Amino acid sequence: MFHRLTPRPVAKPEWGSTQLEPWFPNSQEKIGEMWFEEPGDPLLIKFLFTTGKLSVQVHPNDAYAREHHNSRGKTEMWHILAADPGAQIAAGFREPISEDRLRTSALSGEIEQLLAWHDARPGDTFFIPAGTVHAIGAGLAVCEIMENCDITYRLYDYGRPRELHLDDGVRVSFRVPAEPRQTAREGVLVDCPYFTTEKHRVSGRLRLDSPGLVQTLVILEGELEIFGQPARCGEVWRAPATHTPVELTGQATFLRVLTPVFC
Repeated sequence: MFHRLTPRPVAKPEWGSTQLEPWFPNSQEKIGEMWFEEPGDPLLIKFLFTTGKLSVQVHPNDAYAREHHNSRGKTEMWHILAADPGAQIAAGFREPISEDRLRTSALSGEIEQLLAWHDARPGDTFFIPAGTVHAIGAGLAVCEIMENCDITYRLYDYGRPRELHLDDGVRVSFRVPAEPRQTAREGVLVDCPYFTTEKHRVSGRLRLDSPGLVQTLVILEGELEIFGQPARCGEVWRAPATHTPVELTGQATFLRVLTPVFC
């Protein structure tokens, strides 16, 4: 019923890390992302490891992505696994700004000061709907769950020689404050039209009902058995839609992501 997804490492020399434990073995090259996906999968799960700031960016919603790219949009969430003291993420703006100011601040770098920066600590969860301008700071390990879309409009990149996408980025951006921080520490962390993410701890045996949705388990800490199959920290497991309850045993903390039947 459940099967393990194969991780794909993505090197990011500008901001990735060689320190990936305990989720993955440490690396000699800077790995920024570990991707977990399957062909045709509308859900993408990543582990992110940052030693530098990621670009200031925004993703389109479904309607804009379909019209301009024949693609889905990207709504996402971040669950913080580890954080250096003072680590932060940015989401939304400190105050409403105009399209002109968004464009000029992106070109000048002022956008970094206009963004609302939030302290990020282990166990925090942030929800980033499509259209929310955002950035991830240095010193973080993050589990990122999102619609599987590769459309990113980069607004500012700290002087790195990469293309910016100001026309599309300005057009799709919410230029107002956001409320990204989620209050729940366990149970339902995020519930949106694209996925519902729950956080659970098991010490011994745990039985979870299955509401006829595709289930993805992301093991954050410890080890457990999923219907007798051994699973460890850093692994991602998937099961098709079923109403059969999930039987787990072990000592672990994990995320369960529920999504509609994959088409």
